[in-house]
Amino acid sequence: MDPTLDETLVEDLRAGREGAIAELHALLLRAARFEVGRRQAALSHVRGEELDDIANQAADDALMAVLAKLDQFRGASRFSTWAYKFALLEAGVRLRRRAWQHREVVLEPDAWRALSDRRQSAHDQVEQAEFLEALGHAIDNELTQHQRTVFVALALNEVPIDVLAERMSTTRGALYKTLHDARKRLRRELGEEEA
Repeated sequence: MDPTLDETLVEDLRAGREGAIAELHALLLRAARFEVGRRQAALSHVRGEELDDIANQAADDALMAVLAKLDQFRGASRFSTWAYKFALLEAGVRLRRRAWQHREVVLEPDAWRALSDRRQSAHDQVEQAEFLEALGHAIDNELTQHQRTVFVALALNEVPIDVLAERMSTTRGALYKTLHDARKRLRRELGEEEA
């Protein structure tokens, strides 16, 4: 998109012109379809029309987000680039949620203890066992129940944060803060960070 057209689009959006909104939606839909196409291989079980629906929903939500944050656009980058990121984010969130839609999210803090790599040498297995024992002790004794649940789900069971936020009826930001605090406590307990 031409930088001059970018400026015109922003002005037209601020004025609430229907044509500008339709043009922005088309841009966001292309971005969402790109992201869906990029991740399609990981969602081979999802039908094409459902993927198109996901792209459309992502574009719709991105449009609402861009319009709501239009006053925050500072012009540090091209508007189209700035807006494109909203669609990529929305599509990514929707695809992760769809991928985990029928999967169980294990929230038992002790489920991670079954971690093991059988291909390791005996020495490495002993070291790993010692580390996992120390980590388990730190998780049990240094973290709150909530921190344990969040840390195990995100850091050990690799549950996507937006999926966990939805299942726990909280926000991504709250989970990031909990995860940060849990990691800090664990690093301090394991001697990897000064108090």
